[in-house]
Amino acid sequence: MNTSSVKAFGTEAKDKDLQLMQIERREVTPTDIEIDILYCGVCHSDLHTARNDWGGTKYPSVPGHEIIGRITKVGSAVTKFKVGDLAGVGCLVDSCRECESCKQNLEQYCLNGSTGTYNGKDPFLGGHTFGGYSEKVVVDEAFGLHIPENLDLKAVAPLLCAGVTTWSPLKHWDVKEGSKVAVVGLGGLGHMAIKLAKGLGANVTLFSRSPDKIQDALDLGADAVVISTYENEMKAVKGKFDLIIDTVPYDHDINPYISTLNISGTLVLVGYIGKMEDALFTPPMIGGRRSVAGSVIGGIKETQEMLDFCGEKNILPEIEMINMQNINEAYERMLKSDVRYRFVIDMQSLKK
Repeated sequence: MNTSSVKAFGTEAKDKDLQLMQIERREVTPTDIEIDILYCGVCHSDLHTARNDWGGTKYPSVPGHEIIGRITKVGSAVTKFKVGDLAGVGCLVDSCRECESCKQNLEQYCLNGSTGTYNGKDPFLGGHTFGGYSEKVVVDEAFGLHIPENLDLKAVAPLLCAGVTTWSPLKHWDVKEGSKVAVVGLGGLGHMAIKLAKGLGANVTLFSRSPDKIQDALDLGADAVVISTYENEMKAVKGKFDLIIDTVPYDHDINPYISTLNISGTLVLVGYIGKMEDALFTPPMIGGRRSVAGSVIGGIKETQEMLDFCGEKNILPEIEMINMQNINEAYERMLKSDVRYRFVIDMQSLKK
């Protein structure tokens, strides 16, 4: 298969900084689109993969799965896009398309294993896939996304991960006008959960350990803030919420939140991947038919629905723009939660 060499930023090992490198991209096949990358969001998953925090990272690693750009080439059989269109690529670039999950437009749960935008098995060139910290990307049109033209492109990229990660449970658990939703943690995911839940008409509360987050949460649209370390505030919301979206990216005790769920309410984990040390305390679950669940990203159909919804409501994340050359500093700041609330890379900086 013919390929072309493009600039990218990646790392050769878990203990090395990201730096400039060259990677190969395939030439378009009949169903492919080629996207010149304008902006790429920075996700905690990028950092965890680059540093092999979850194990299984294949090197060299080029992260980035919140990709926005314009189409420069299309294959002969492409019907969804044309040259010049805005397009996005999220966390997935392929799946088996045949299993029961894929047939339900839930490619993120592909029973045969979906292909991640980076660190996935590359069925075309062999080896593994490279992400959006690069000049361009080539993807099957089935995994491309249309970007509403009215949205500010600089801020759209994080919708493709942080946005859909919180949108998917909001839709699955049927959040609508009058629903009572709580969000645990105010970061990249948490601030999008607030904006999207409010867009759907829900009454939204933020759970936070920090009183410093109160004004930010209210400015983002939250109706109330509960400081989770204040016993009186936690008692005041006992049995209130239909859905709690927990966005905290590290091990933490979720038991205090379960009793704040309404009858048949659900707490859904979207931020933490790993073992939790505190065992579930089951009486409030059994006594109220309450559930603890998990959810990850979203399928292509619901990602497109989320983008269209954001276009209609003009919902965008809060971002800080950086140059590609500042990514290592950005990673260190992410570890300190020193970003409000999502970094986006201006990919023109890679071409200088």
